Order: sequence, then structure tokens, then C-alpha cells
Amino acid sequence: MSETPLSLAEATAQMTAPGQMFEMDHATINGVEMRIWKHAPANLRQILDTSLNHSNRDFLVYEEERFTFEEHYRIAATLAHRLQAAGVQKGDRIAIAMRNLPQWVFAFWGAMVLGGVVVPLNAWWTSEELAYGLTDSGSSVLFVDEERLERLRKQLDHLPDLKTIVVISDDPHRPAHIDATHERIELIGFDEYLGRVDAAATLPDVVIEADDDATMFYTSGTTGKPKGAVGSHRNAISNLMNLFFIGQRATLRFGTGNHDADGKSIQNAGLLNVPLFHATGCLAVMVVNTASGGKMVMMHHFDAGNALALIEKERLTMIGGVPTIAMQILDHPDFKKFDTSSVRTVSYGGAPAPPELVKRIQAAFPVGQPGNGYGLTETSAAVCLNSGPDYVERPDSVGPAVPVCDVAIVPEEFEGEEPTPDLPRGPSVVGEVWIKGPNVVRGYWHKPEATAKSFSKGWLHTGDIGRIDDDGFIYIVDRAKDMIIRGGENVYSVIVEAAIFEHPDVADCAVIGVPHPTLGEEVAAVIVLRPGRIVEAEEISRHVAQRLAKFEVPTRVFFRTLALPRNPQGKVLKRELRDTLLEQIEGRA
Repeated sequence: MSETPLSLAEATAQMTAPGQMFEMDHATINGVEMRIWKHAPANLRQILDTSLNHSNRDFLVYEEERFTFEEHYRIAATLAHRLQAAGVQKGDRIAIAMRNLPQWVFAFWGAMVLGGVVVPLNAWWTSEELAYGLTDSGSSVLFVDEERLERLRKQLDHLPDLKTIVVISDDPHRPAHIDATHERIELIGFDEYLGRVDAAATLPDVVIEADDDATMFYTSGTTGKPKGAVGSHRNAISNLMNLFFIGQRATLRFGTGNHDADGKSIQNAGLLNVPLFHATGCLAVMVVNTASGGKMVMMHHFDAGNALALIEKERLTMIGGVPTIAMQILDHPDFKKFDTSSVRTVSYGGAPAPPELVKRIQAAFPVGQPGNGYGLTETSAAVCLNSGPDYVERPDSVGPAVPVCDVAIVPEEFEGEEPTPDLPRGPSVVGEVWIKGPNVVRGYWHKPEATAKSFSKGWLHTGDIGRIDDDGFIYIVDRAKDMIIRGGENVYSVIVEAAIFEHPDVADCAVIGVPHPTLGEEVAAVIVLRPGRIVEAEEISRHVAQRLAKFEVPTRVFFRTLALPRNPQGKVLKRELRDTLLEQIEGRA
């Protein structure tokens, strides 16, 4: 590294020059021409194949279980052959509904290399929500842990496409508890389904194209039902290349990276603090570690004290997730009792990060580089990342977009299909963030109207409000209007509102997020009751809890006698409502 660090533009130009690893090219994707990474792998199957280059390294660590890259590869390859023998074909949907376990990773890769479309379902969903995801996706095979099986059991008669449920035991020392069988759906334990693992197993011979469907992550729906965002192999690979580019550009500019005092390379080792059923956990963490030879350490549930113990024991180089995870680790009373000197990166996303967190990270981890990124399910995770000195200088920015992505700031009232040259520009211009690039998914599964509303000519209309400064750094000033981020978990207002409206005494309601000291935000409901009705806040919470997952239940309920504020089109003015509510909360404090 030179004494004077390269500028962002200089480093980008150097890395994307002809013949370099991050050289760009052009391709037509779904009828739209866009920039792509010229030397990117063709599909995710190639990523699993190249993981054998790290064969003897630890890949997955979960409590007393430990799997090397080669052990993982042979298990995934064997599982792919089992699925193929059971009739699973390219394009079939294979769902996964479980907490973070090694078998989650086995199932993902076993299905992926067969050309299957992996459908990660939210493990916190209720029985009804899980059944919706399975029915909507048409999944024929489900990998599930024992807790999710029991939650789903009463729905089995209503899942016509589901043929097989593979059950993972909560205890690796015993077979999975299946209990009652089903007359139509085969229920079988994971170990029995997998059978003997061939020490020389290779992947089934399946041709997979870059734009073949690969994943279906569920996100919100405008009618109260989640939507399956259909991602391709190219989308996932583009995200992988995006993150590699960001990391190597930081190394080129600032000399960051995993090297010891002698300059010897250190294995990346990260603590998995986000669910694998999120695009971040799956694509930005798991796929990246598979490709780069990084160790992924899982926890049964997050606990800051246990996390500190794992940092010391496993010599973790990276911790992250959402800002609250980092804060809980820093705030732990025994923080200084543990050796955390191995930590090189503390990155997070998915929720606003207080700028003072940057200073705390620098003080706690002298060689640790803070980072904050931005992306969505529909962008296959990463669009940008702000890290190192850039983040210290601009702690309220999420960084510049990667070179293959276009980001535009569009007025909320704009009606065109793609940004036009006459749109206002400049660091003071605030509007909706639109994104175009090879990491943007093609649309929503079997929902043409929702797809048409959010996608046009390759551009994703994020719903987030932002601005871009003169150096290309992006600032998110307000998030998607109907989404609350509670401890890193997306809560979609429209879904919670739909549940509240089912209460017979509710005339009108709006759900918004209000600040919480550790979760980032908590779910608040503002309710107008029908004339003459009296309802307690606890009753509303119980009502929602019977219909939705725990993280979606309002923890704050406010009753209002005046009508909710609305614009001429009848939409609730949630920003105005939030401001009024915050004044009310602060007045009570």
C-alpha cells in the first residue's frame, strides 16, 4: 500500500481494468442490458466444487459438531443424489424451515447443485405462515427441524404439493423424533434419508445456466401475504463478487485484511448471528464463506457471553449481524475478560446504526474495521458497504454502490419506468432509491401485479428514501414505508395491520416502528376503535399473537379517538403519525 491511500475512484479503476479479476462486461438479462462481472463463476454449483480447495479447513462449527469443507462437500453431494433418486428435478422447489444448523447448509447445497430452487422459510413463522409459504411456492420437499415439524403438523392435510418432509433432530446423538406418520406425505429423519456418505461422492451431472432460478426468499406482500422473490444463480454470484470486490478494494486502499504480524494469511472465521433464511445470512455469509474458505460458527441462540467465549476459542475474525448484536457484545460486563484480539471486522446491516457505535468499535477492537452495508432481499443482499476510514468519516452513510449496480434517487411521484436524465441530482436531493444490476431478482413468484409495481426495465423501486453525495456515498434517510426492523427481523406493517383488522372492535389502525434501546425498533400499533367499544392493549397483543409470529406482535398499543391522518389518496401519513407518537412517548418519559 502506498503512503497516500488510493482514492475510491482510483482503486475502482485499477481493479476493474481490462484483464483484472473485477473487469466488467455487458449482458442482456431478462431483456435488459446491464453491467456484469466478466470473470464471475457461472453458477453456484461451481462455488461448491471450488470449496474443495479448502478441503481440510473447518467450515461449519456448531456446539460440539465440526465439519471440514471436504466433509461438507461429500454430504451435500450424497444428499443431491438422494434427492435425485427420489424424483427431484431441476426447477423443483425444495423448502428449508429450521433454525441455524449444519443441516440447513447441507440441504441448501444438496438441492442447489441439483438445479433445485431453494425456498428458505422464516423459522419464526406461525403454523399458518409456514403452510402459506409451502403452498405458495409449491415445494415438494421440506427440510425441517423438530420444533418446526410440530408447529406445522396440523397443516399437513392442506399441503397438496408436499411429498416428503426430512426431519432434523435437535440432538445429534439421537434420531429425529417423527412420532405420527402421514398417509400421503413421507416423514423421514435426516440421517436415514442421507444414508451412508460416500467419501468420494461427486455432484450429479446437471447443466445449470447463470439465469436459472436458484432461490426464493419471502418478503412482504401488499395484500398482507408474503411474496417469494425469485433469485437466479447470477443474482447470488453477483452478490458474492460484489462482496469480494468491496473487501479487496478496502485492502488495496487501507491495507486491511486477515494477515498476522508476519504477513501470513489467516483463515476468515465468522460468528453467524443472522438467520440463514435471510438473504444476508444465506448469500452474504454462508455462500461467501463456502467460496472463500471461511469458517462459520453457529449458535443455538444468540447470547453475548457465549459469543465472547466463541470469539476467543475459535479465533473469530468477524462478528456482525445487526447493530444491536455488536452493541450487546460491547456492553457485556465480562467483555474485557475475553481475548478478542482476533477480530478484524465488525460489520452489520439491516437496521440503522448509531454513529457513536463506530467509535466504540474502534476503541474495543484496535485492529477491527467497522462496516455498515445496505441491501434488500430483492438485491440478493449487498448493494454497498461502508467500511474502515470511509465509515469513520461518514458514519451515517451505507457507502458507495458497487460498480455493476446503478443507483438513482427518484422523486416519489415519478411515474416513468426508468430514471430519466432530467431528474434532479445532487447531494441535497432526496427521493426513492432505485437500483439496477445483475444482483436484482427478476420478480415475485406468481405475482405479476406486485412485480410490475416494484420492478421496471431492470430497476427495483426499493421504497426506501435516500440521497447520494458528490462522492457517490449513499445515505438512507427513511426506510421502506411499511417495514419495521426489530432486532434485524423485518416486520411488515401491512401484515400486522391485517391481523389487527380482524378484531371486531377495531375501526382503523396503523402499525409503525418506534425506537427501542436494544432492538433498534419495536412494533407500535395506533388503533381507532368502533364507537362505544372498549378494548385493552393486552387484548390486541393477544389477538395478534394468535395469528402472527412473536416478533410481529405489537409491544406498544396506542388508542386514538381522532381519525388517522391520511393524504388525498387515502393513505395513512405514517411519518406524521410517527412524529406525533414520538412526542407522546417522550412526554410520558
